Amino acid sequence: MKIVDRFLAPASPTARLRLGLSLLESGRFKDGVAQISRAAQGGLPDAQFHLGQCYLDGTGVPESITEAVRWMTAAAEGEHAEAQFKLALLCMRGDTGMAEQRSSLTDELAFDRADERKQSDPVSAILWARRASANDSREGQALLGYILTAGPNALRDEAEGERWYLASAGAGCPQGHLGLGLLRLRKQTPEDTALAVAEIEKAAAAGLGDALFLLGALTHAGIGVPRSAERAVELYARAAEGGIVAAQTSLGLALLNGDGVERNPILGETWLRRAGLAGDAHAAALVGHLHARGGDLAPNFVEAALWLERAAKAGYAGAARTLSQLYQVGLGGAQDSDRAAHWLREAANLGSEVSQVDLGNLILAGEGAPGDDVRTRHWFERSARQGNLAAAFNFGICLSHGIGGGYDEAQAALWLRKAAEEMPIAQFWYGRMIAEGRGVVGDAVEGRAWIARAAEGGVAEAQAMLGEMMVNGRGGPVDRVQAFHLFERAAESGHVGAIYALAAMLDGGYGLKPDFPRALSLFRAAAEAGHADAQLAAGRYLARGLTGSKDEAEARRWFEAARGQGVREAAAELEQLDQISFPKRDDSGAAFFAA
Repeated sequence: MKIVDRFLAPASPTARLRLGLSLLESGRFKDGVAQISRAAQGGLPDAQFHLGQCYLDGTGVPESITEAVRWMTAAAEGEHAEAQFKLALLCMRGDTGMAEQRSSLTDELAFDRADERKQSDPVSAILWARRASANDSREGQALLGYILTAGPNALRDEAEGERWYLASAGAGCPQGHLGLGLLRLRKQTPEDTALAVAEIEKAAAAGLGDALFLLGALTHAGIGVPRSAERAVELYARAAEGGIVAAQTSLGLALLNGDGVERNPILGETWLRRAGLAGDAHAAALVGHLHARGGDLAPNFVEAALWLERAAKAGYAGAARTLSQLYQVGLGGAQDSDRAAHWLREAANLGSEVSQVDLGNLILAGEGAPGDDVRTRHWFERSARQGNLAAAFNFGICLSHGIGGGYDEAQAALWLRKAAEEMPIAQFWYGRMIAEGRGVVGDAVEGRAWIARAAEGGVAEAQAMLGEMMVNGRGGPVDRVQAFHLFERAAESGHVGAIYALAAMLDGGYGLKPDFPRALSLFRAAAEAGHADAQLAAGRYLARGLTGSKDEAEARRWFEAARGQGVREAAAELEQLDQISFPKRDDSGAAFFAA
């Protein structure tokens, strides 16, 4: 600290600024900021810039975007080139319109922290960048080049942007070299790629983190430079140490997979964790998946859920879907179908087509929240019109069931026909609509043909329906032996109706040899699954002892279950059981039982 500045400071804002900067360098932050603040209040643009920087960094004062922008603006209006560049950068990042906030380690670790929405202001940014460039700010020139070549379309002028990149790079600015390299990479010719790599290498040699990462990515892919996973990892590591989040993610993946470096899952997870905390949704999702599946790391489903939720809130659809699956099966805690549905809905909202299909299936099953049906119908229609056959099938189901809008079975048949070209489940639904004459002219023969295709494709519903058509001779000849085999295939997939049909055929009367013990076993299986007619049949088998012995208690249970589902015959069966259980007596006192 110059002694003369101590004496001149009260009368000279410039001397006060020098004194303040000296105090900052010596670690006396509060005193240094006080001196700089007085110089800034005296109207010195350089002091205003340094005070704004102190508020940006939280040096000697609480970190404050609002105060930083205020003082940077004052300095920029005084034609301070560096302040003009910083203000342009803040406008592009969307910081200038943000309410004051303070980040802390606790905030960074809070997984339920609300997403901070930043509104970029490229129009203000380009105005400040032009003023900074006119004042020979090389970084300002690089930023102006970026806005003109990669900003909003209304502001783009690639030729002018390239001129500003050339001016910045010509003065040796690393950001100018990087910007020029990126611009030339976009041209995708061998000559331009070579020129691009040369510019990016200059920026990397200057230690620019983004350039180190980009050069690492080019080296890993062998674009414009010899391919080398080992060299790529070295570059990723340098960029990662410099705080480049994308490089931290790439380094973490390389360590996890042993790609260009000795495999080290623990260190890989550490780098992914750092990237996830810094806002990389993909990295956060990877950490969540690591803890969910176990392997190199012991499974920790609570930790997995925290990281997956962080990634999902940042817009990563795959994380939201995995989180839904964790809650659905109850890994790491109690099963929570409501939270599972919530995260499935989030995954669908984030554009996961498979989640949209799953959500549509939930709605078909009568579940889901208000408004889900309208949203899913819209998703399916949009994707169907873009040629997605799965969406075409689901849109057809929405139309045929009136989900999310009106019924239109004719349109439903058209979309199902389109999906039926490749999807067995669509073949079944389309064939069923033809067989039943819904939305199209009824034709049992054609319907049976489509259902047969679906049955060959492994659709249990189609196997069961084709079996029924063969038993009854609908749409073709009777073939009860083949029907039996179809019911067996569908029953193996858990189709309750097919299980009941098998039992009914084994009960006799369909040209097959009766097998009462197996029939009862199948009736019981279908009854346990809630099939009302199977409950009635199981009760009759047990009440009459058709397999050799009676079990009136179990029979009563099945009759009561069937009666609860509206099967009228079950009430009569219960009355008959009551007569057996409570016998009447004649005048001689001899008991008699109803047949």
